[in-house]
Amino acid sequence: MTAARDGRISVQISVLMPYRDCEDTVEEAADSILGQRDVALELVAIDDGSRDGGPARMAGLAARHRQIVQVSTGGAGIVGALRAGLEVARGGLIGRMDGDDVCAPERLARQQALLAANPRLGVVGTQVTGFPEADVGAGMARYIAWQNQLVSAEDHAREIFVEAPLCHPSVLMRRSALEQVGAWRESGGPEDYDLWLRLDEAGWGMAKVPAALFGWRHRAGRSTFTDPRYAPARFLETKAPHLARRLRALGRPIAIRGAGPTGKHLARALEPLGLHAQRFVDIDPRKIGRTARGAPIVGPDALVRGQETLVVAVGSRGARDEIRQRLAAAGWVETVDYLCAA
Repeated sequence: MTAARDGRISVQISVLMPYRDCEDTVEEAADSILGQRDVALELVAIDDGSRDGGPARMAGLAARHRQIVQVSTGGAGIVGALRAGLEVARGGLIGRMDGDDVCAPERLARQQALLAANPRLGVVGTQVTGFPEADVGAGMARYIAWQNQLVSAEDHAREIFVEAPLCHPSVLMRRSALEQVGAWRESGGPEDYDLWLRLDEAGWGMAKVPAALFGWRHRAGRSTFTDPRYAPARFLETKAPHLARRLRALGRPIAIRGAGPTGKHLARALEPLGLHAQRFVDIDPRKIGRTARGAPIVGPDALVRGQETLVVAVGSRGARDEIRQRLAAAGWVETVDYLCAA
């Protein structure tokens, strides 16, 4: 790793921006950070093995802006690049940015204010807008809409086992929280979801500024869609140990709501961790009375609050919210009586 810094400035926030082969967008991304209002920041720009003109463009910007710290890794990958950036960062708050995204000029100031107002928050994101619209597929649009509806710390804690609740390059984090859990690590799965799960387990809250202050660029070939670390199976493997610890802490046998592929895959991921579903719950009359992974399948009417912890793992669109409504009407309390994990 090599790093270059011209002069020293007062820094509250260090924004880590790894980039590779994005010469057409890296200046726009950097400018949107350099244009942030009412914060003292540095931009740690990490060239992670670019083969295009991106580093030259960044060097041109750095010649005009003392806030830019240039780092070169030679191609360490996202985790290595972020850890290299963190080594030279001086801020007590660590922000993220990617070399092809953009953000509003008030983004960091509003995130900083939210962190200052609540010492239990470890990470704050913003709502995001996917662009260009033509390249945002239906699945990604649903994911963004789901993320954007999570605003409070309670929202994020409730949904942590469903999916990654924050857009990684949109966040601002307390350095103390990040370092407490060991920062980013190679886990074979999604590095951001792994980090959110460890922060949640350590007791740090997550929240969002309730405004779309970040533009998340989507294009064919980006790692979100092509890197095997971001495959659905890797997300399940990443969350399973954390979910298992939470379930053990609740101290009851588990039942899985959903005897379809989603529920069975979850059960399979929990079994090597010593947790076996004592039964599955489903509404399909063709499944009720049969077995799944050696456990009986029963109907919802067989559930008794307090007898077991219910893990909701259904893949049908809208089913999770419908199940939540039914459980709430029956007096079940989420995170106490049941958890949603899909």
